[in-house]
Amino acid sequence: MAAFGHTFPFYAGPKPTFPTNTTLAVIVAIFLTSLATFIIILPGIRGKMRLFWMLRVVTSLFIGAVILAVNFSSEWSVGQVSTNTSYKAFSSRWISANVGLQIGLGGVNITLTGTPVQQLNETIDYNEEFTWSLGENYAEEYANALEKGLPDPLLYLAEKFTPHSPCGLHGQYRLAGHYTSAMLWVAFLCWLLANVMLSMPVLVYGGHMLLATGLFQLLGLLFFSTATSLTPPCPLRLGAATLHTHRGPAYWITLTTGLLCVLLGLAMVVAHRMQPHRLKAFFSQSVGEDPVLELDPEEGGLLSPRYRSITESPEPQDIPLSEASSEAPCEEPDCAL
Repeated sequence: MAAFGHTFPFYAGPKPTFPTNTTLAVIVAIFLTSLATFIIILPGIRGKMRLFWMLRVVTSLFIGAVILAVNFSSEWSVGQVSTNTSYKAFSSRWISANVGLQIGLGGVNITLTGTPVQQLNETIDYNEEFTWSLGENYAEEYANALEKGLPDPLLYLAEKFTPHSPCGLHGQYRLAGHYTSAMLWVAFLCWLLANVMLSMPVLVYGGHMLLATGLFQLLGLLFFSTATSLTPPCPLRLGAATLHTHRGPAYWITLTTGLLCVLLGLAMVVAHRMQPHRLKAFFSQSVGEDPVLELDPEEGGLLSPRYRSITESPEPQDIPLSEASSEAPCEEPDCAL
């Protein structure tokens, strides 16, 4: 007899799943909300400054969103294969399915989708995640997967990333994930400092921090590539097919954003040396109207004193003789009376 919602008692139904990574969804929602807020106040800016201001905001938000999103992404190394493979242990039945592997900085995500989805009187559509980030125990999660009786392809790929696997994938990807994530967090802090300095009259230092943002992203990519190349690739055979992994979208978008930050940082440093006034105009910063003070590009754009020449000195004023005599000191003895 079916219980409420046509679900049999003592047997839980399928768990609802969010169609995408919730962390990435939150990050994207926050930055899109910030962008929408800036667009709302955009009509209050006049002239060409509106276009310059919008360009700065969009570029800055894009860089910050990418740095945070790729840090939580599971698509640094990806692979997918269509194959005929065994379904579960102690069963001779085979299925036709697409098997996907996504490796991130904090774990691995494995998918199994039947072609068609309905086979053997079951719905074959699995999406399992195994993490090795700080505070997580990969071996324990793998043991829980064995107890649940997940399909053979999922358990086979998950076993390749266990700490005691002869492939050594757990050690190299865990090491790569820790160092790459650390570099991305440093890059995010540099991005925050760059935004603060670009809103102050120290644009050249904002360019330096933007350059550091790109360099730390590229350094993270170097750590990831080096750590994942320490050992030869482990063969991942599923039935008659072999699953091969390659660099995923998160890797390439990080490379693109890192190069963009480096180019923008260098461009700002060069513009500060060559055209400091136009650089300040682009960032809506006035040079100042005091004729005694001027900008010195060699001193980081700070105000430095400029002394008046003789021609700029004020003309001497004529002082009446009566005033001069009254102000002169008295040296005669009669003045003491």
